Amino acid sequence: MPHEPARPTAPARFDPSPARVGLWLATCALSACATTPLPPPPAPPIASSATRAAPAPMSPAAPQAIQPVHPPAAAPVAAAAAPAPQAPSLVQPASPSATEGEAAARLLRYADRVRGLSPAELSLEIAAIGDPGGAPERQLQLALALMHLNQPVETARALGLAQRVANSAAPDSAPLKPLARLLAQRLLEHRKIEEALDKQNAQLREQQRRIDQLNERLEAMRAIERSINNRPPAPAAPAPRAP
Repeated sequence: MPHEPARPTAPARFDPSPARVGLWLATCALSACATTPLPPPPAPPIASSATRAAPAPMSPAAPQAIQPVHPPAAAPVAAAAAPAPQAPSLVQPASPSATEGEAAARLLRYADRVRGLSPAELSLEIAAIGDPGGAPERQLQLALALMHLNQPVETARALGLAQRVANSAAPDSAPLKPLARLLAQRLLEHRKIEEALDKQNAQLREQQRRIDQLNERLEAMRAIERSINNRPPAPAAPAPRAP
């Protein structure tokens, strides 16, 4: 707020210099208020798609701080010494799969050998095997030899041997069970075929018997016909005499 000068009690002489200065200041203030504001600056041009797609320059990566590497702590002296490594054994235990494969391979080789034997040689092979007892491999060998005789009785015997090995609970039968089941399935199918052939043979024999009976009857009828044709004619009856 402007300071008002004290009014003199007595008329004094007026100094025009301060009044002019105040008037000039008021005029400048009014002219500043009436001045038209300047227009805003023009908007910057919109960047094109190529300009927008341009990647911003990457600032160089700041160098990472290098972590100091601490050496591992030394093991205590009182720790127990590690045992010395043992030399590998030259004898490796046979795995179950290898044992099973070897047993199956032996039986397959035996089956290939007995397949080319004659009936007389098969009989000698069966006699050489004898009673297999409880040995599963010998039981399957005997079954393979019996099945090549192509006789219903021997096929049934071979089927019993294969089923005995397949259903056995002995530990030495475990590697041979898959082959025993396969052999038993084949022998069972072979047994069914033999039974069907036996039935057909029985039917053929019955039909042949009937054919033979019909031939015998036909031959008897032909004999009767021949006997009738070969009979001499009966003598003619004498003519009656006149009275």
